[in-house]
Amino acid sequence: MRVVHCSGTAYEMGNQIGEACGDVLSKSIDTTLGILSRGHQTTVEDVIRTASKFIEPVRQYDPLIIDQLQGQADALNIPFEKMFTLRCVFEMSYYYKQIQGLCTSIAVTGKATADGKTILAQNIDWLNSYEPYLLHMHYEDGTRILALSLSGMVEYSLSSNGFGNCANSLFTKGDHYRFSLPLGCYLTKVMRQSSVNDAMNLLKEVARGVGYFHLADNKGAMFGIESTFEDVEVISPINDVLYHSNCYCTERFQQEDLAPIILPDALLRRERVSALIKEAFGNITIDTVKGILTDHGNPPYSICRHSDIEKPAAWEMTTVASFIMIPEDGVMYIAKGSPCENSYVKYIV
Repeated sequence: MRVVHCSGTAYEMGNQIGEACGDVLSKSIDTTLGILSRGHQTTVEDVIRTASKFIEPVRQYDPLIIDQLQGQADALNIPFEKMFTLRCVFEMSYYYKQIQGLCTSIAVTGKATADGKTILAQNIDWLNSYEPYLLHMHYEDGTRILALSLSGMVEYSLSSNGFGNCANSLFTKGDHYRFSLPLGCYLTKVMRQSSVNDAMNLLKEVARGVGYFHLADNKGAMFGIESTFEDVEVISPINDVLYHSNCYCTERFQQEDLAPIILPDALLRRERVSALIKEAFGNITIDTVKGILTDHGNPPYSICRHSDIEKPAAWEMTTVASFIMIPEDGVMYIAKGSPCENSYVKYIV
C-alpha cells in the first residue's frame, strides 16, 4: 500500500499528494473520462464541462478541497477542471448513465462486540484497474486523518477526533437529478468536523442521491444515512449493529431503488452480513470481522468479491481494498486487494 504523509496548507497537501501519487491519479482520470465519454458517446471535453458545473457550489461549501485539488492539478501539470472531474465520478456516472460501484459495510459496538469497542469495516469493490492508496493528513488546526483513497475519487477516513466513516453507492432513479455537491467533495469537510455529531449534522445537509454512509465514534455513537436527490433519512443501529450494501433500507425510498434491477446481489450481500453478524453477536472481534469480509457465500456475488468474467469489462468489479477501523484505539487495518489473499496491515491515525 502506497502511504503519503501530508501537512501544511490544503494546497500544499494537495501538491504533496499529486507528487507522490501522480501516476495513480493520471491513470484514474484517463480511465474515468474514457468510461464516461465512450459510454455516452460524448467527448471528454463535454464530460469535464458538465462536471465543472459543480465547481462554484463546492467552492462556496469548502474552499479547502478546491485548494487541495488545485495543488494536485499543479503537481500533475493538468487543468484544474480535469482534476476536479475525478472527484465528481459518482455524480457523473448517474448523469451519463454509467452507474457502477459495489461495497459492503459494517459497524458494531457495545453489546454486539466482545470488548464493547466500536468496529467499522468495509470491503471497497470497484474496477481492479483503480489503485487505492493511504493518506496521513495533518491539518493546520491539529486534526489528523487517515484517509484510504480510492484512486483520488473518494476517501474512507478515520479522524483523530475519534470517529470514522464507511460509504456505499446507492442507485436511485435519476428523474430528479440535480447538480449540487459531489460526494467526493463534501465528504472531506464532513470528516474534518470535531465530533461525530457535528459530522452527521453536516452530512444530513449535503448528502443527496448517490451514497449511503455510516459514521461511528470512540464512545459508541453510530448513525447511518441514506438519501435520494430530494430527501434524506438517518438510520439508527439496532442492537448496536449497522450493516449495508447497495440497496435502500428506508421503505419510502425503495420505490426509487434501482438495485433490484441492476444489482440484485446487493440484497444477497446484505442478508449474508446480517446472518454472519447474528451468528457471532456478543462475541464479535477484529478476527470475526475479518472472517465476514473474506466470506465467499453466494459466489460470484460474495462479500469478498472477485472478478466475474461473464460481466462486461465496465462491470468487472472486484474487492480492491478492505479496511477495519477501531476509533477508540485510533487504528485502521487495511488489506490492499482481496482480503482473502492479502494480509491486513495496521496503521495509526
